[in-house]
Amino acid sequence: MNKPSLVMGAVAYAPKVVTIWEGFKAAFAKQGLAFDYMLYSNYEAQVEAQFDGTIHLAWNSPLAWVRAERIARSRGLTVEAVAMRNTDCDLRSLIVVRADSPLKSAADLRGKTLGVGAIDSPQATLIPLHHLRQAGLVGGRDFTVRRFDVLCGKHGDHIGGERDAAVALLAGEVDACCMIDGNHLAFGLDGTLPAGSTRALETTEPYDHCNFTVSPGAPAAEVARFTQMLLAMRWDDPEMRPLMYLEGVRQWKPGRVSGYPQLETAVDEAAFYGPDGRILDADYRY
Repeated sequence: MNKPSLVMGAVAYAPKVVTIWEGFKAAFAKQGLAFDYMLYSNYEAQVEAQFDGTIHLAWNSPLAWVRAERIARSRGLTVEAVAMRNTDCDLRSLIVVRADSPLKSAADLRGKTLGVGAIDSPQATLIPLHHLRQAGLVGGRDFTVRRFDVLCGKHGDHIGGERDAAVALLAGEVDACCMIDGNHLAFGLDGTLPAGSTRALETTEPYDHCNFTVSPGAPAAEVARFTQMLLAMRWDDPEMRPLMYLEGVRQWKPGRVSGYPQLETAVDEAAFYGPDGRILDADYRY
C-alpha cells in the first residue's frame, strides 16, 4: 500500500462524512493524488493534530480556524485557508421569536430568556451573543442565557442544539432563540417551526463559515494540487454531484479570512480561547 502524500483531518459530525470523503478520496486517486483522511470526534483534537505532524490540512469550522491561527501565530508559524464552499460565504445568524411575541427589538430582550445552541457554536451562540453585546446587552447580566449543549466539540456542525432551542421557543420555555438563517428556513421546511410561527427579531452582520486550513510545514505541491482539484469540481459532473450535495456545496471557492473578525471578537468577549489558542472556558466539555 502506498503511503498517502497528503492527509486531511475531518470531524465526524454525521455518518455522511465517511461517504463524502471516501468518494472524494477515490476521485483524487483517479487524478493521481495520493490522498487520505483521518476522522476526529472533535475540532479541538483536529486542530492540535495540525501542529504535531499528523495531518497536512484540516476541514475546519470557523471556530477551529480561529484556534489554529492563534496557535500558529503564538509559535511564529502560519496557517492558510486555501478553499471553502460557496455556501460558507456571507452567512448571517438570526435571533428568532414567536410570531405573536410582543418583543420588537434587541432592547426588549432585557430581563428575558434567550435560547442559544451549544457552547462552541459560532452561529447559534458566540456570534449572536456578540451581536447583542454590540447593542448593549450582555448575557447573564441583562438577560438569561439558556444553552442547549448538543455534541460539544463539533462547533455547532451538529444542529441539534439549534433545533432544541427552536423547540423550546415554541413551547414557551424561552422568549427568543438563536440560529443560522439557513436553519431557520430548514426548520420551517421540516416542520420544526411551522410556517408563520416565528419571525426574526435581529439579524447579525455577515460572516464566513468553514475552510480548508493548511498545517504548518504541509507539502506545498500536494496542497496546491488538492486545491486545484477542488476548485475544478463541477456541480454538473454526475460523479461529483452526489458528493457535493452531501457536503452542501455547489462550487468550491478560494479560501478567504475576511469573514472571521466578528467571530474573533466574540471569542475574546466570551473568553473562549486565549491569544495562544488555549481553551479558557471552564464549562467547555468535548
